Amino acid sequence: MKATGFISLWMLVSLPCGQLANPAEHEDVVRHAIKLHRGKGAVITQRKQWVLESCRKLSGLLRQKNVVLNKLKNAIRAVEKDAGLSDEEKLFQVHTFEIFQKELNESENSVFQAIHGLQRALQGDYKDVVNMKESSRQRLEALREAAIKEEMEYVELLAAEKHQVEALKNMQHQNKSLSMLDEILEDVRKAADRLEEEIEEHAFDDNKSVRGVNFEAVLRVEEDEANSKRNASKREVEDDLGLSMLIDSQNNQYILTKPRDSTIPRADHHFIKDIVTIGMLSLPCGWLCTAIGLPTMFGYIICGVLLGPSGLNSIKSIVQVETLGEFGVFFTLFLVGLEFSPERLRKVWKISLQGPCYMTVLMIAFGLLWGHLLQIRPTQSVFISTCLSLSSTPLVSRFLAGSVRGDKEGDIDYSSVLLGMLVMQDVQLGLFIAVMPTLIQAGVSTHSSIFKEILRILILIGQILFSLAAVFLICLVIKTYLIGPYYRKLHAESKGNKEILILGITAFIFLMLTITELLDVSMELGCFLAGALISSQGHMVSEEIMSCIEPIRDFLAIIFFASIGLHVFPTFVIYELTVLLFLTLSVVIMKFVLAVLVLSLILPKTSQYIKWIVSAGLAQVSEFSFVLGSRARRAGIISREVYLLILSVTTLSLLLAPALWRAAIMKCVPRPERRSST
Repeated sequence: MKATGFISLWMLVSLPCGQLANPAEHEDVVRHAIKLHRGKGAVITQRKQWVLESCRKLSGLLRQKNVVLNKLKNAIRAVEKDAGLSDEEKLFQVHTFEIFQKELNESENSVFQAIHGLQRALQGDYKDVVNMKESSRQRLEALREAAIKEEMEYVELLAAEKHQVEALKNMQHQNKSLSMLDEILEDVRKAADRLEEEIEEHAFDDNKSVRGVNFEAVLRVEEDEANSKRNASKREVEDDLGLSMLIDSQNNQYILTKPRDSTIPRADHHFIKDIVTIGMLSLPCGWLCTAIGLPTMFGYIICGVLLGPSGLNSIKSIVQVETLGEFGVFFTLFLVGLEFSPERLRKVWKISLQGPCYMTVLMIAFGLLWGHLLQIRPTQSVFISTCLSLSSTPLVSRFLAGSVRGDKEGDIDYSSVLLGMLVMQDVQLGLFIAVMPTLIQAGVSTHSSIFKEILRILILIGQILFSLAAVFLICLVIKTYLIGPYYRKLHAESKGNKEILILGITAFIFLMLTITELLDVSMELGCFLAGALISSQGHMVSEEIMSCIEPIRDFLAIIFFASIGLHVFPTFVIYELTVLLFLTLSVVIMKFVLAVLVLSLILPKTSQYIKWIVSAGLAQVSEFSFVLGSRARRAGIISREVYLLILSVTTLSLLLAPALWRAAIMKCVPRPERRSST
């Protein structure tokens, strides 16, 4: 009965407000509604009486609301004209009246929004999932807007309360004389209020109307559950919000990056605990790998597996840990560049440029061929092939760390060729990241726009080549005019104090990193070039800087390899072990064979023997496939299953890399150099 009556009530209140005040029209609408719903099991008289009573109540509430609004307007005028009130008291009272006006208007809007929502539901088809989804989305948007308005009203009430307190304090100050200490504290309080107003950014109000901003429902989880057991007031808990965690409906977790009150220092204790845990567990894992003859980096990866989502799940700040780990890559490539002098770079630059380009083209060709046979989209085939063509620079750098690599009788050093090709692959990585948005659009575009997409890709390639030319021109200027005086100044200022030297070198690394980033080239290339420029000052300079930077690199590298372990899922590998082993061996063998083929064509005859070592160093997949895979999955280029396969193949290839590297060293390197290389 009430449901049918409410439908009729909706028909009444959906009329204009002028029609609501006409009783005759009320009767006509009610009779029509009763006639439409006759025979539904309800008594006609009761239905008519309930509808009329509900309509009268709603009409009365609307009339009463208009009367109250008029009274509030008159009250605001009276307060503004009252000369006996101070400015603070006037502001407080007017603010209170305005908030009450908003409350009345929002309550009325909520009633009509609910009625319109009922109208959409009645007009929809309960079998149409798309229509129900759209209705649910509209209700969700309405609830979000209502929540935002309520939040703003609450903030305004807090401001009104603050104005009231200010008014009371002013009245007290007028009624009694203040001591010198009270006057000083009052001046300090006013200065602190001005400071808070100056540094407060109003980020919420400034961004809520920005295009692309969405309102989301989140859960707030307090960091310390023991707080609820303490006798802390609600205000104390609110002041501690900087230590809270927010969780949205997609199970993404957020931690405060900048508090509203910047005068209070805060610390992310989740992040501190995560770094401490990784540091403590990395030691026994590294010892274990050393005992069984594996590189220590695999111990750090195991540490990440144990602490990550597939293990104890004790790492809370995964993004922050990965971000800190990226600095390990930066310093690792800097030290690689420090050992890679410009003279060696000039000697192998043609090989370093041609080799990775030929290998990438061949990998993409094989990928498109297999994609055509397996009916995989071309964009997905190109992406997977490009990911698998990249090799791990940090891993190979650890293989080469501390080895004796000198040229013999004019032959090309295998380490120079290998590092040169890896650096070129880092350049290709930056190029591929720049082309990815176009690749995403090409995956969803029609055949008529393929020519435009190809043209856009060619334009992007031209921009990258121009950026590379600009980078090397800047490096030439720095090497000729700046790096020598800069280092001599650092060396003179750092006598007896290595702090200035470390800070100066770190600043130079970040400067080169920033330059390459601004020119849309990979940041890793900037770090490598920073090391190469400093190495041009001589062997003694390189040794001094390496002794200072290596401890920093080692600690950050631990964080980096542990962050890789956070994305390794042993259970998935065990479930699909046969398929993954087949795919991994296929990728490793294919990369090794392609590298041998390419190097056989571009290496001089006197240096053909190093192709086996260089190919072994390239026969694994770069850890940056994690980054590319995550971006491609979010963009819809690859599916979840393909993403997990890429992660697993990358991990297994990195685990197989030491065995393949040692086999190549045993076969091709003389015994004295072999001991230092392994």
